[in-house]
Amino acid sequence: MVEKKPDIFVRRATLEDSGILCQFNMAMAEETEARSLDQATVTAGVAQLFLDSQQGFYLVAEIGNAACGSLMITYEWSDWRNGLFWWIQSVYVEPTARRNGVFTALYQTVKQMAHHDDTACGLRLYMEQDNMPARAVYMTMGMETTPYQVFEDLF
Repeated sequence: MVEKKPDIFVRRATLEDSGILCQFNMAMAEETEARSLDQATVTAGVAQLFLDSQQGFYLVAEIGNAACGSLMITYEWSDWRNGLFWWIQSVYVEPTARRNGVFTALYQTVKQMAHHDDTACGLRLYMEQDNMPARAVYMTMGMETTPYQVFEDLF
């Protein structure tokens, strides 16, 4: 007998979702990088995106009116393509909702939105290099690895 997957509703997040988005961000950092984030900093960072929507937006996935996953989109200008890459960041799906198509629903929504935006030229994401389960999911979605590596100089 095949078990029916739950219905997943994806919507653009609102300021009222800030609390759950902060929880998801903190859980994701702990789970994937064993990092404890400062709650006040995360709260301010989440709120800032709602104050300046030109920087990006969040999507929330719900099962039965309860948030079970989210992701954030930010933009990067590409002079080579004369368009914006949509960066998928802060991906999180609650453990009890995994393997139910939550990330697939989020990703398909982002992809559809980007295809309908004339300024979008592609989707990108970065992941913690040892997160093999996430890598497998992203490749299943049709994403490919790139020859690029991310460097940073944090302040």
